[in-house]
Amino acid sequence: MVEQEHIASVFDRDLEAIQAMIMKMGGLVEQSIDQSITALVNRDSELALAVRSADKTIDALEEQVSTEAARVIALRAPQASDLRTVLSVFRIAANLERIGDYSKNIARRTGVVLEHDRIDGSSEALRRMARSVEMMLKDVLDAYIQRDPDLALDVRARDHDVDQMYDALFRNYLTHMMEDPRNITVCMHLHFMAKNVERMGDHVTSIAEQVVYLVTGEVPDEERSKMSSVSPDAPTA
Repeated sequence: MVEQEHIASVFDRDLEAIQAMIMKMGGLVEQSIDQSITALVNRDSELALAVRSADKTIDALEEQVSTEAARVIALRAPQASDLRTVLSVFRIAANLERIGDYSKNIARRTGVVLEHDRIDGSSEALRRMARSVEMMLKDVLDAYIQRDPDLALDVRARDHDVDQMYDALFRNYLTHMMEDPRNITVCMHLHFMAKNVERMGDHVTSIAEQVVYLVTGEVPDEERSKMSSVSPDAPTA
């Protein structure tokens, strides 16, 4: 009995350490989203470069989380819900890493966008969209720590708003391109940026679904569309 309690205690400590890494990773990803869009809006090429450089830290944390989670499975042999808990960190870390990649892609395109004149209102609209995703990410990480499936489902539902903002931006960019062919290059890059933000929302939604599964053992019943209604899937880099 004492040995079992010791094993459980060690498992809990290992899991707490892994979850701390997840939260650190999530904080860095939130910062990356904010800074990538701030670099665009403020036309700050140095900040864009900093975002690209910081992505290495996010990648390293994802690898560390995966390594530690694999070690826990190998050494502790968790059962049932404990195993589900450990497996969830693999998926959450992978989704966070992908969100960081999309943020890095936005920063990478910023240099090209800054070579052109501003498209009225486009950067601000993109910032509102990114802010929505950033708040979704904050809330879904809270849902994960609090084991709150209702909050996770609320985050999942909010992805529809992000999709609608993307659709509006896509139409706006098309309008600018049709009005003046000189806008085509910059609007194409802005479109790819918007698509990156839309994909961030998809990955936050995947984390939300993982939280629901972690707590309830079931995935949400209602299927959700991951594709925009106005454009085909676009390259992300």
